[in-house]
Amino acid sequence: QVQLVESGGGLVQAGGSLRLSCAASGRIFSINRMGWYRQAPGKQRELVAITGGGSTNYADSVKGRFTISRDNAKNVVYLQMNSLKPEDTAVYYCAGDVRSQITEPHMWHWGQGTQVTVSS
Repeated sequence: QVQLVESGGGLVQAGGSLRLSCAASGRIFSINRMGWYRQAPGKQRELVAITGGGSTNYADSVKGRFTISRDNAKNVVYLQMNSLKPEDTAVYYCAGDVRSQITEPHMWHWGQGTQVTVSS
């Protein structure tokens, strides 16, 4: 079993900052990519930022405002969110591309999500 647990969500005013954390635990041999997705009410889940495999990518809507970082030794990924806007309001999900054993393929695992609400 692999678990991903997010923390750091909350309510913030527009222009403010939040830092999300996601810790992966359990049967982990290696993690390739880790990233953040979000889903606003009535909308599809979308990629926010992802890192791993030698590359980092951001959604256009968050470039220059959000920064993803990772502590490989601790299997933790962070999302620093600055200059937050009301349209950033969503449930933010952590995801990790995890290999549980050397003989197994990588598989995506998801956290339960953390709510981020930005008030205007």
